[in-house]
Amino acid sequence: MDVERKHRYTLALKKGRGEGDDGRVCAAQDFLHVAAMSAKGALVEGMNGGDMGLDEAAQKPHDRLGEWLAADMEAVNAMIRARMASEHAPRIPEVTAHLVEAGGKRLRPMLTLAAARLCGYDGPFHIHLAATVEFIHTATLLHDDVVDESTQRRGRPTANLLWDNKSSVLVGDYLFARSFQLMTETGSLRVMEILSNASATIAEGEVLQLTAAQDLATTESIYLQVVRGKTAALFSAATEVGGVIAGASAEQVQALYTYGDALGIAFQIADDLLDYGGTSAAIGKNVGDDFRERKLTLPVIKAVAQADAAELAFWERTIAKGRQEDGDLEQALAIMARHGAMEAARDDALAWAAKARAAIDTLPDHPLRGMLSDLAAYVVARIN
Repeated sequence: MDVERKHRYTLALKKGRGEGDDGRVCAAQDFLHVAAMSAKGALVEGMNGGDMGLDEAAQKPHDRLGEWLAADMEAVNAMIRARMASEHAPRIPEVTAHLVEAGGKRLRPMLTLAAARLCGYDGPFHIHLAATVEFIHTATLLHDDVVDESTQRRGRPTANLLWDNKSSVLVGDYLFARSFQLMTETGSLRVMEILSNASATIAEGEVLQLTAAQDLATTESIYLQVVRGKTAALFSAATEVGGVIAGASAEQVQALYTYGDALGIAFQIADDLLDYGGTSAAIGKNVGDDFRERKLTLPVIKAVAQADAAELAFWERTIAKGRQEDGDLEQALAIMARHGAMEAARDDALAWAAKARAAIDTLPDHPLRGMLSDLAAYVVARIN
């Protein structure tokens, strides 16, 4: 870390009081940037009939994907470093590097690479598309941290804290522009249509969340729209364009889209559940943060739908109006337990994971197909 960066980092820790106001790493946006489950048996049990043995289960599915795709990922990372450069605005690579090089599993670009390779692609453009997907993801993270007033991501101060909101927004805009430059180089209008539609869906989902987050009238249908925007849209686009660039059949491309969509939804529901029943180490944020931040996630939506007058008044005070007191989190947990809201949400997560796995059963028999299937199982193994 250079002297200037170290100075900014120290100031940010003081400004953010070390841990950050929200104390979280935003696990839903940093898909699978979480600690592994320590109980090997629980992981295998969560496979629900998968083909993994104990030795394979000891290695996380995204790590196995990374090893299989190592050469492609090296090319993707080289392209990311080259394309995030700016001759005239040195702050752009500074801000981008802070986030891009902070860690993370690069799961989204790996999904693009895996989908293309699974469908037999041997050309160069899956590298462009994987880098495109990562740039879109990084741009949304920069913007989200400004909107959410976040102070910490992946265990480090956010870019908006180290620099400022203007820099984060404008560098995010630059990365969006870079992503479109990259996707045009493939020469595929269908690829451009998929990724531009995904970008619009992501933005739409974030705006919808602003209005739905503390509205007790929010339904499961609206929740699903938000989740598809903020999480699932980029996963489904990542897998879909991999199939398209490989020249896969319409049926295979649809299967890849369905897989990515269901994978993203399953993860988000699991993340919502872990906020109320996980551990801080496992989920990358403080347990109960969603409640304290007045977020209407699926378990709460299910409980509100069954609430009596007293319970509805509780949700109105704590979520809609934000007047929270000591002991409210425990009361929220008790209400959700009374109505079986956690179990119902867990069933939904398992169903979406099963849908993801079933979607790719018709794709070519390939080790990558098994890894993608295991990945969907791993997402929900955290909540067993």
